[in-house]
Amino acid sequence: MSKNIKEVIIIGSGPAGLTAAIYNGRANLNPLVIAGFEYGGQLMNTTLVENYPGFVDGVDGPELMQNMMKQAQKYNAEFLYEDAVDVDFSGDIKTIKTNEGKVFKAKSVIIATGSSPRRLHVPGEDDFYGRGVSVCATCDASFYRDKVVAVVGGGDSAMEESTYLTKFAKKVYVIHRRDEFRASKAMQNRVFNNDKIEIVWNSQVIEIKGSQFVETLVLENTQSGEKSELKVDGLFLAIGHVPNTKFLKGKVDLDEQGYVVVTDNTKTSVDGVFVAGDVRDYRYQQAITAAGMGCMSALDAEKWLSDQRD
Repeated sequence: MSKNIKEVIIIGSGPAGLTAAIYNGRANLNPLVIAGFEYGGQLMNTTLVENYPGFVDGVDGPELMQNMMKQAQKYNAEFLYEDAVDVDFSGDIKTIKTNEGKVFKAKSVIIATGSSPRRLHVPGEDDFYGRGVSVCATCDASFYRDKVVAVVGGGDSAMEESTYLTKFAKKVYVIHRRDEFRASKAMQNRVFNNDKIEIVWNSQVIEIKGSQFVETLVLENTQSGEKSELKVDGLFLAIGHVPNTKFLKGKVDLDEQGYVVVTDNTKTSVDGVFVAGDVRDYRYQQAITAAGMGCMSALDAEKWLSDQRD
């Protein structure tokens, strides 16, 4: 296959990449999806998804992604379960290298590598991920109706997450390692004026404990070093995301945070290279918005290829 030049290669296999694969597959472009070793995106680490249109009773994240993959394969999309580690977009033919040393060439490329939530990297975090530890209040807040939860962070995202959680939880702790937030004043005021929210200043989570689900957070005061425990039913991480673009530095324009910059809809700074999903969207970061952009990028790539042939 490395000797063949594909019409389009899609890097990434979350909702954006798989939707692009479905559309490009139906357009008879026979896309190659470099899906990654950990394929399927962030939804592979979630349980019930209740806000994806068309599923009245919700759908398991892994089931949704597996169905998308099967749908793409139905239209002749090919999957490679390796990671893209390097690219060369300098010529008319784009080159992508994987971690296994394989090289693939294509006329066009869709970048859909997504982003990864920043993690605390503390004991218990991995054990309870998806069982009390979450990175998306919009996705999981309804599971904590009349329960006690905590949010870690001090930016706008943390303010939004904590405010949203009060629609369901009976109490929300906001844990911040400093004595002031970096969020906008308007967002801070929403939190300060909400009776359900209590701020835990100058504190950081150093351990997450529980049996089957999260039960207790071990906190450390960042000034005194004093340790304490906080009983909660869930912990939401709102400390930002890291776009998966390390291998793209110097190959396509990125902003200061590392997100891919678009010049027009899904077009990047490189002709014939398109982008979709959380790797360019730092604001919404929802499965449905990623899927929508996957559709857009596929249609843009298809039109671009048609224009090149003409």
